[in-house]
Amino acid sequence: MSRRRRPPQPRVMAQVAMVMNLDKCIGCHTCSVTCKQTWTNRQGTEYAWFNNVETRPGQGYPRGYQDQDTWRGGWQLKHGRLVPRAGGRARRLARLFANPELPSLDDYYQPWTYDYDTLTSAPLGDDVPTAAPRSLVDGQPMAVTWGPNWDDDLGGGPEHLAGDPILRKMTEQVRLEYEQAFMFYLPRICEHCLNPSCVAVCPSGALYKRVEDGIVLVDQDRCRGWRMCVSGCPYKKIYFNHHTGKAEKCTLCYPRIEAGEPTVCSETCVGRLRYLGVMLYDPEKVGAAASVEDERALYPAQLDCFLDPNDPEVARRAAASGIPHDWIEAARRSPVYALIAKHRVALPLHPEYRTMPMVWYVPPLSPIVDALTATGHDGEDPVNLFGAIDTLRIPVSYLAELFTAGDPDPVEAALCRLAAMRSHMRRVNLDEDPDPTIARGVGMTVREIEEMYRLLALAKYEERYVIPTGYSARPGHEGPGGSQAPTDGCSLDGEGLPGMMPDGFPTADSFHAPPVVPAGTSARSASGDSLAGRVNLLNWNGSGRPSGLFPPRPTTPPESI
Repeated sequence: MSRRRRPPQPRVMAQVAMVMNLDKCIGCHTCSVTCKQTWTNRQGTEYAWFNNVETRPGQGYPRGYQDQDTWRGGWQLKHGRLVPRAGGRARRLARLFANPELPSLDDYYQPWTYDYDTLTSAPLGDDVPTAAPRSLVDGQPMAVTWGPNWDDDLGGGPEHLAGDPILRKMTEQVRLEYEQAFMFYLPRICEHCLNPSCVAVCPSGALYKRVEDGIVLVDQDRCRGWRMCVSGCPYKKIYFNHHTGKAEKCTLCYPRIEAGEPTVCSETCVGRLRYLGVMLYDPEKVGAAASVEDERALYPAQLDCFLDPNDPEVARRAAASGIPHDWIEAARRSPVYALIAKHRVALPLHPEYRTMPMVWYVPPLSPIVDALTATGHDGEDPVNLFGAIDTLRIPVSYLAELFTAGDPDPVEAALCRLAAMRSHMRRVNLDEDPDPTIARGVGMTVREIEEMYRLLALAKYEERYVIPTGYSARPGHEGPGGSQAPTDGCSLDGEGLPGMMPDGFPTADSFHAPPVVPAGTSARSASGDSLAGRVNLLNWNGSGRPSGLFPPRPTTPPESI
């Protein structure tokens, strides 16, 4: 008598995600500078900013990256099937050596330094010496015409409004007068998507999404520098290192994440606007969620992929899927889950790209109070606040184009919850009796509003960053505490690569410019490690026989039979 088999339980996976509260961003660029000094202070990455802070409205970095009709990044539905906007394999193969949808260096900016030697070596004279700008790419004199933050603090300026792809869709709704424009800051890193298009379009399979924490990385050994990932990423957060011939991107500071520490941009954030935590999700729902026909349904569809870690059945399935107990506990305390799924005040960036992004944003609310106060009204009164949300100088529709594919309802709901939190906490701070109707008006309880207030305003370090230590999803490598630890080396550690350190710790020589890699060899083979069949043709001058292009010839003739 045969036993009846149980149907397999749906698998649960874990993802380290981030939420940024835009109400707190002051545009100081500390996160950008610290990220730059940590990851891209090397030759070949002078123009690359894994983390950048944009002024909205504005063109962004690179210029106009949100115009997918030009750059064709992300996914699209074709005959009901999800396919990359960059096209199928045949189309990508035809454009392998000449890709017109690839941003040029001028779309980012021409990195420069100054001729400081002129200041120190100029002879004594009547004229004051000046340091002329020189390109960091070829060393030639250049004119500075653009930069990564060129339109910083110029949101709504007449020269930049025309370059904002979002404003092109809604010009008739937005006041174009510079002095009346509303401005806010938008920090951006790689989204580490659940459905990353960069992974799908890479011809060499160098990009991959880690099973244990969902971080998207580039295998430097496999990368051939085809740059299809650059055009395939709709957020343009993958960069080409013109010195090593490899692609590089934000790693979510995975060495720190594995140690239970926050990313460098989060650690150094002056406004304390970033939150890091674990999200549990159903991987079998991701494909269907990304394939919904109505773009406005993508946000609720992605919400439906997330699982409640406080549900005992979800916890049991997560443990059966190999997720350690400390990760399940971290998911229960996750500030990211609270802001995204519980309070629903955090929204994804451009869900219409169908990549299922995992860096979410709390939309800005602060200008409403100032605008109401300036007109003589009580800026904290809930009736005034809820009514003013629809009359923002930059309307809700602009935020909706950023975060909910044009659907204003989730944005209004999030802003109303934030306004209700302000009104409720104002009564508490003034020792007035709490008004439970404020919370009920936005579908929350008084306790939930106070929990959200603590998380957004008072949360301590350990509450904002709930990160368990790393483990490996591969069986057989047990680490401390029963978790699994990887034993393989890191492909980012090497001369000219983002690791920049041989043993994982910085040294005095780690931050010097890497040596020039000989033409026709990869960075790893130049350092002495053999990589059979690996060759970097981007640095080959076309003469000679590059090492590694063909199998080595036998030193002794084969024996005759």
